[in-house]
Amino acid sequence: MSFLVGILAGFFGGLVGVGGAVIMIPFMVGVMKIGQHKAHGTSLVALVFTGISGAVTYALKGSVDIMASVLMAATAVFAARYGVLFAHVLPEWKLKRAFGGFLIFVSIFMLTKPYLYHMASPATGLMKVMVLLVAGVFTGFLSGMMGVGGGAIMVAAMVLFAGFGQHIAQGSSMLAMIPAGASGAYTYWRLGNVVTGILSGLIPGVLIGTFIGGSLALAIPDAALRVIFAAVLTWMGTRNLRTPKPQMNEKKSP
Repeated sequence: MSFLVGILAGFFGGLVGVGGAVIMIPFMVGVMKIGQHKAHGTSLVALVFTGISGAVTYALKGSVDIMASVLMAATAVFAARYGVLFAHVLPEWKLKRAFGGFLIFVSIFMLTKPYLYHMASPATGLMKVMVLLVAGVFTGFLSGMMGVGGGAIMVAAMVLFAGFGQHIAQGSSMLAMIPAGASGAYTYWRLGNVVTGILSGLIPGVLIGTFIGGSLALAIPDAALRVIFAAVLTWMGTRNLRTPKPQMNEKKSP
């Protein structure tokens, strides 16, 4: 089952260019009946390996800016740990609602993505460095809290505000998320929120699915992919947002 979940998550992630966690986590929670916290931690471990594979692929094509990756990773590594700790103290129903909101945010970003790029004047010099450092903070915290790669945030910041090309931004974000994701994954593991038994199936499934989805994406119109996937994410996000608050069955003793 874990291999199949990995295949599906990687396939859809590669197909539309977003992290497979937005598919992986709902499947782990809804189908495999894994708790929300454990699903986030386990997903983040698997995505570290996806980041390694993706970064190598982009690097071989010369589409990685190492200095930009280092700057983003420098702040993301520390922020990821705090994101994990914040998620750890949230009740499961609150974490599910937060994840639902994140899914809807990703769907909106995907639909508006073509209209956002190059709307702002790119930063240069010290301001460009600050953009990368701040992007690392937000991405690291979000990655740790939600158990996702967070590449969408990094790529948007690099393209919109720092003047990077799309391919360079994607390759650099994957490289940056390897240490950041590893930091978050390690913190989840220390807190007991990683289901290690399914990783042997999940990791190869994600890697294979990502390759298949990325290859197939070339044959399908981008606009159609974004609309379909955004609709799926919105549906899943709405379900998570409607997670009921558990009722107190017992009164506290005086």
